Amino acid sequence: MIWTATVLTLFPEMFPGPLGVSMPGRALASELWALETVDIRAFAGNKHGTVDDAPFGGGPGLVMRPDVVDAALDFVARRRADAGLSEAPVIYLSPRGAALDQARVRALADGPGPVLLCGRYEGVDQRVLDARGIEEVSVGDFVLSGGEPAAACLLDACVRLLPGVLGAAESLEEESFSSGLLEYPHFTRPQDWRGRMVPDVLLSGHHERVRAWRQTQAEEVTKARRPDLWLRYSMAREGREPGSIRAGEGKG
Repeated sequence: MIWTATVLTLFPEMFPGPLGVSMPGRALASELWALETVDIRAFAGNKHGTVDDAPFGGGPGLVMRPDVVDAALDFVARRRADAGLSEAPVIYLSPRGAALDQARVRALADGPGPVLLCGRYEGVDQRVLDARGIEEVSVGDFVLSGGEPAAACLLDACVRLLPGVLGAAESLEEESFSSGLLEYPHFTRPQDWRGRMVPDVLLSGHHERVRAWRQTQAEEVTKARRPDLWLRYSMAREGREPGSIRAGEGKG
């Protein structure tokens, strides 16, 4: 079956958005993946389409009702089952969720396609998240106006890993995070740009020297910009788990 993503949202008109152009858009048009949206407001229990209410305990904003969200998720489960799709992970895009990383992206890309729940206002009633065991995922330590941009980000990361989407499959192996390191810098023509020269090693034609230079550059940029990744990479290289670090050991 084709890899199919389902997005539950109050604003289905936001999709495909950026997913409809460039690489993911071409893949979508070529039916290498499929995208369906479900309007949560269609499952409101009254003629006014009310999907939210004031939070118990007081406070600003509104909270998306559990009965409405639950009904929408039931509908999605039935529709995917009728289409012959395997059971999919349900993910709620939330700034308090677990950080999205390349390993989780790859796992999602290897599956049938996720069901993504996009919150608005102050978020979704906790009871429906707990009752359904919904996974919460964050795309960064910042707050968006809703889950839709985060859903597009997650889907873009997944789609490019699907078979046939990216022309040069080997480029996936050298990208940031694929080996636990950030990617090395890239250079192209002109060789001299405003007095800034391309590193000589890249002009040498010596493949092993180029490979070694790129590895060193990847390690240096990771150490400088992402000490958390560098620590994890260094410990994995030494065959140690991050939790085994001893008091007084540094992150260098």
